[in-house]
Amino acid sequence: MDDANWTSVSEFVANSMLVGLVWTDPQLHSPMYFFISQLSMVDMGMVSIILPQALVHALTQHRTMPFASCMAQLFIYVAVFNMEGYLLAAMAYDRYVAVCNPLRYAAVVTRSLCLKMVAASLAVVIPHALLHTVMAAQLRYCSNHLQHFLCHMQSLMSLSCTRSISKELVVSIEGVLVVGAPPTFILVSYIFIGVAVARLRSAQAVRKALSTCSSHLTVATLTYGTVIWVYFHPDSGNTPGQKQQVTFLYTSVVPTLNPLIYSLRNKDVAAALRRAKRKVLTWGT
Repeated sequence: MDDANWTSVSEFVANSMLVGLVWTDPQLHSPMYFFISQLSMVDMGMVSIILPQALVHALTQHRTMPFASCMAQLFIYVAVFNMEGYLLAAMAYDRYVAVCNPLRYAAVVTRSLCLKMVAASLAVVIPHALLHTVMAAQLRYCSNHLQHFLCHMQSLMSLSCTRSISKELVVSIEGVLVVGAPPTFILVSYIFIGVAVARLRSAQAVRKALSTCSSHLTVATLTYGTVIWVYFHPDSGNTPGQKQQVTFLYTSVVPTLNPLIYSLRNKDVAAALRRAKRKVLTWGT
């Protein structure tokens, strides 16, 4: 329980600090850091809707949840989780242009384009979350005793007494398209990036290209690696609560690591921190 509290506090401090730096430091007003700040806000949203209920379950062993609260958590969770994927896809495009077409980067990846990409992502994930929530709300449940700390479709389907094959098929097909689009786009982007890097003749240019993509690639691998394990790993051989532990990893621990991954060995963020420190010390005097 102490670990969960510490994770929550660390996540909010790290992500809020990164968002504050990006918003207040003019030298971080670039497309890459704009997307990083959006990702940090999504990560804070993820933890804020997951940890409170998880703490209640762990502290009290009380695993019932009001129906309206469960549906609200399901809607926000699905929207926030998928928004993270679409932001990672947008960042993959940003990295693709930076590596494959660096001379036109400023002209292609404009602030207007960044805002449009975020708006388009919201236009996809909100109806997707609404569809899943409506489908879940129409099910009849035999119990309100969750076998999970999170109201998501897997945990709710296990409580359902009646299931509509046609509705499940529609939601599954739509879900595969919406959820599968970002990792597919990220994979294709990095194939093009890999081809472009392979054509570079200068070792220094290769190192620069790899450093440009390393943070984003690490975050995307952590996010989708844990998600793939949860949803595609066979149930046989799992210890009790193992999937819950991995779910906690990608809903709470990974969002805590994201700002650290983007800030470690990042000269721009380190310089922004030093400037912010000097401002604070100046105000203090």
